[in-house]
Amino acid sequence: MDSATILAEISRQVIVCEKCALHFSRKKGVPGEGPNRVTVMFIGEGPGFYENEQGRPFVGQAGKLLDELLAKAGLKREEVFITNVVKCRPPGNRDPLPEELAACSSYLDAQIEALQPLVIVTLGRYSMAKFMPNAKISNTHGQAVWVNGKLVVAMYHPAAALHQPSIRPQLEADFARLPEFIKMAKADLHLHSGMNEKPAEPEEKEPPKDQPTQLSLF
Repeated sequence: MDSATILAEISRQVIVCEKCALHFSRKKGVPGEGPNRVTVMFIGEGPGFYENEQGRPFVGQAGKLLDELLAKAGLKREEVFITNVVKCRPPGNRDPLPEELAACSSYLDAQIEALQPLVIVTLGRYSMAKFMPNAKISNTHGQAVWVNGKLVVAMYHPAAALHQPSIRPQLEADFARLPEFIKMAKADLHLHSGMNEKPAEPEEKEPPKDQPTQLSLF
């Protein structure tokens, strides 16, 4: 199946999913949205009130801030894929529980596999923990690490910047480096694709019968 078909199937499954207790209180599942091939993928924590109403990610105040941050980084929402580690709203916007994260993990893994993003930006500590389990976001935000061939950048969640204004300058500074991270990921992709290209091998000739064949040591 092509990536568009896979993403559509994931969305269909998320909307009717009953893998955990979150489906009892949801209005709409929020699979995520964006093109079927992207350079950057954003992964938040979970849908909020407005996301639960509309079935779309980051449409509340945190979404407005995310759009502003994207614009400052030279990106548009339509160019990136946005989703969450859990696809249904935790009641009262509480933190997602381990069993809820586990129930949604296969959906997120399938989305990453289909999209093949060059850069994954985690927004908040729960999405960061998927890739960097023992990291603290206060120490790790704005840093890029390679995880399973993807450049992963941990950042604060925009909602945290709304609740704690002191975080906002750090979040803005981290987003300002997104073009740098994209360039880094593209350079690495080019390097590895070049290494995978094998030069044409000269046609092998049989050595003369009176000359011994030299054996390779490797």
